[in-house]
Amino acid sequence: MCFDIITIFPQIFASYFNESILRRAQKKRLIKIKAYDLRKWTSDKHRTVDDRPYGGGPGMILKIEPIYRAVEEICKKNKPFFCHSGLDPESRILDSRFRGNDRKEKEKRKIRRRVILFSAKGKTMTQADVRRLAKYDQLILICGRYEGVDERVAKYVADEELSVGDYVLTGGEIPAMIVVDAVSRLVPGVLGKKESLEEESFGKCLRTTDYGLQLKLNSKAVVGSRLAVDNSYLEYPQYTRPEEFNGWRVPRVLLGGDHKKIEEWRKKMSNF
Repeated sequence: MCFDIITIFPQIFASYFNESILRRAQKKRLIKIKAYDLRKWTSDKHRTVDDRPYGGGPGMILKIEPIYRAVEEICKKNKPFFCHSGLDPESRILDSRFRGNDRKEKEKRKIRRRVILFSAKGKTMTQADVRRLAKYDQLILICGRYEGVDERVAKYVADEELSVGDYVLTGGEIPAMIVVDAVSRLVPGVLGKKESLEEESFGKCLRTTDYGLQLKLNSKAVVGSRLAVDNSYLEYPQYTRPEEFNGWRVPRVLLGGDHKKIEEWRKKMSNF
């Protein structure tokens, strides 16, 4: 199992992943964990990863360009370059070699890979999700920061959006640690004895409500986006420069300068 983490603070992960069970699992080559600095994939001298949101508003938004390039390069390092759910070239990153008609060859060479964006509107992760993710060969984890991530990352780069609880976090680094820790425990050999896994609270598929751990229905966690806790709604999708990338455009309403229409669109797109 390979975990590739895209972040602007890669140094955060070293102390946690180099201790105890995860350290031993890496030494045994049962898992591989690597944190990448998103700034590596910028193209300007200031190594800019964020910009102002279209339509106005506070904070800065992580740009799609460096994130796209990061995922593309990480996928290429694990050849063939073929994302798990990337059968549609309009919605996922695909290598040009796999855009032919030989579907059998595609399936034969497919790597089980999942690209995850930690997001306010993502599905709240459960132990069932952990078991599902443990079946993949590679997880690419995108950590949000600042005011959020350009919505086109969720639409066209990530395979899914996940949250880890009903509370506000500064960024996606802690959720990434949670995913790596939880999934690694299900990798054969990581815990040492099969019984250690089976006897844990969730090992026998016990309901979380048995231990009072169930989050409230339809709860949403916040990573890289704001949750108005008191009013119980999730912030609208955010976009930043460039206006068009890889054929994926910013919604026209955000470009027109009509603040009333922008406000109406944002209210409509918020999850009440």
